[in-house]
Amino acid sequence: MTRISVACLDMAGTTVADDGTVMSAFSAAMEQAGLTAGGPGYDRATRIVQATMGQSKIEVFRQILVDAAAAAAANTAFEDHYARIVKAGGIAPLPGAEQTLAALREAGVKVCLATGFSPATREAVLDALGWHSMIDLALSPADAGRGRPWPDLPLTALLRLGGGAVSELAVVGDTASDVESGLRAGAGVVAGVLTGSGTRKELRLAGAPHVLATIADLLPLLGGTS
Repeated sequence: MTRISVACLDMAGTTVADDGTVMSAFSAAMEQAGLTAGGPGYDRATRIVQATMGQSKIEVFRQILVDAAAAAAANTAFEDHYARIVKAGGIAPLPGAEQTLAALREAGVKVCLATGFSPATREAVLDALGWHSMIDLALSPADAGRGRPWPDLPLTALLRLGGGAVSELAVVGDTASDVESGLRAGAGVVAGVLTGSGTRKELRLAGAPHVLATIADLLPLLGGTS
């Protein structure tokens, strides 16, 4: 197998336990925007949220609400709600995540955590988990240009971390958008994981060459890095 020098890993649902926290924050934001369960537009908004898991949150709200000011307000509400979840201790590493991060770096693979969260929300998550020293880079769509399913996040990770060819890049996430982003980037390894919102069928339909039970299964895929 081609040597992997950079691993671009998703956060919520891949390395960080979701347990419905992202959907809860979306629901709170939609309610603040006037979209309540059973009301006009709620079902459409929910379908958009579910179909765009993993993508830039502000872009998702722009799809739902169209009006730029309304989308910005909803995004702020989402971030505020998620920040309260984080502050209350409502997030945790997924099983095997910290061991995988450590094993990758020990093997000389540089690690980027990528997310659809804003930089402020992303940093709050990293602070709560104490992960800053465990990774080499963290990226949000605001840092890369475009969010998923575009290839900007993994390609920015490769460039900033001094990786070689795209064949030396591994991209892992729990949504179809993560998979599409990795494929568009031309990554040497693209894998979906089943610990988040994506089902095996959804990940395969998105073109995932590999579907893993957990992020810990990435190590054997890369040739027994552990």
